[in-house]
Amino acid sequence: MAHLLVVESWVGSMSRLLPRAIRENGHAFTFLTRDLHHYLRSAPEGTAHPLLGARHIITSDTNDIEALLPEAERLHGVLGFDGVVTSCDYYLPAVARIAERLGLPGPGAEAVGDACRKDATRRVLQDAGVPGPRFAVAEEWAGIARAAHGIGYPLVVKPVDLCAGMYVRRVDDEAQLAAVCRELDGFPLNARGQRRTPVVLLEELLDGPEVSVETVSYGGAVQVVGVTDKSVAGAPAFVETGHMFPAALPSADAEAAEQTALAALKALGLTDGVVAHTEIKLTSAGPRVVEVNPRPAGNRITELVRHVTGIDLAAACVDVALGRAPDLRHTDTGLRSAAIGFLVPGSSGTLAALDGRGTEDLPGVLEVQLAEPGRAVKAAGSNNEYLGHVMAGDPDGLGARARVETLLDGLRAGLVIR
Repeated sequence: MAHLLVVESWVGSMSRLLPRAIRENGHAFTFLTRDLHHYLRSAPEGTAHPLLGARHIITSDTNDIEALLPEAERLHGVLGFDGVVTSCDYYLPAVARIAERLGLPGPGAEAVGDACRKDATRRVLQDAGVPGPRFAVAEEWAGIARAAHGIGYPLVVKPVDLCAGMYVRRVDDEAQLAAVCRELDGFPLNARGQRRTPVVLLEELLDGPEVSVETVSYGGAVQVVGVTDKSVAGAPAFVETGHMFPAALPSADAEAAEQTALAALKALGLTDGVVAHTEIKLTSAGPRVVEVNPRPAGNRITELVRHVTGIDLAAACVDVALGRAPDLRHTDTGLRSAAIGFLVPGSSGTLAALDGRGTEDLPGVLEVQLAEPGRAVKAAGSNNEYLGHVMAGDPDGLGARARVETLLDGLRAGLVIR
C-alpha cells in the first residue's frame, strides 16, 4: 500500500474521482487543506465527502508556499509519503515544489509553474517555435490599449492565472476592452483566496474548432490517449457546453493536433510524471496551442475516455505521482464514442423547474446530474455556472454528441428560471 499526500482539490467530479482511484488501487492518502469546511459545504446533504476518507486530515495554510514546504517535510518525516498530488489548478505549482523538496516523483516545478501561468506558457512556446496566437502581456491600461491596437481587434483577453474560463472574453473594441479590465480589477483574489497577478494576456482571436489532446507522460515518454472535441457558447465569454471522445475529426487533423500538443509538452518540459490536457485550435492556418494544463481534464472528460477506452486517467495520475508505470491498455468497453453536454443558464434568477425524471433510463444514457429547484442561478460567464449535465454513449460510431444534444433539448424544454 502506498501513501499519498493530497493537497487541496476541486470540489467537482475530480474531488471524487481522485480519491476513488487512490482507494481502488489499494492506496491511502492524507488530505492537506487550509479550509476543511470548503469541502464539507460541497457534499450533498446526508453524504460524506470522499476526501473525508483520508487516513489523516490536516489543516495548514496551503496558500503560503514558504510555510507549506517545511510543514510538508515535517509531515513526511512522521507519516512517510510515496507521492503528492492535487486536482486543483491553483495548487499544482505548490505540489510540484513539495515533490521536489521531498524527493518524490513528479514533473519539474519550473515546468508546472510555466504551464500554470498563461503568459509564461506563451513565452516558452514562442521561444520553442510551437505555434500559438499572436499575443502581448501588459499590466497598466496604457500598455494594454497599445498592445490591443498592435494585435488588432477582435481579440481575446485573459487573466494569466485563473481557471474554468473565468474572465476570458472576446473584445471587439477599446470600450469592451476597458470594461473587461475593470471587471478583472474588481476580482483581486481567486476562488481559493490567493492573490491574482494583475497582468493581462491579450491574444489574437483564432478561427476554427477547438479540441483537447489527453496525454500521459512517464519515464520521459509521452503517450497520447486521444483527442476530445469541445463546443463553446456564451459570447463574449467562452463557456464550454459539451465534449465528445473521440473527436469526430479527419485523421490528418487529429494527427496534427496530437503532434502540436506533444511539441508543447516537450517545450515546457512536461515529459515525465504528468497527466496533461492540452487545448488546441484547428485554425485555417494550422493547429495553434490554446493552453497546456498539467493535470487530468475536467468536465468529466476523463470519464468519457474511460467509457470508450477503459483507460482511467485519474488512476494514471495516481500511478505517475508514485513513479509507477500507468496502465494505458485499451479494453473493449462496447462503446465507440461518449459525449457530455452541459445545461448552461442564459439568464439569472432562481431555478423554478428542471424536470429530468426518466432521462437516466433512456437508451445510451450514462449519467444525468441536474440542479434542484430553488437554487440561485447566474447567467453563465464561465464553466462554473452549469445547472447539470447529461452523458451518453454510442456503441456503433461517433453519434454520442448528437444523442446528448437531443437529450439536452428535452431538458431545456422543462427549464424555468424566474
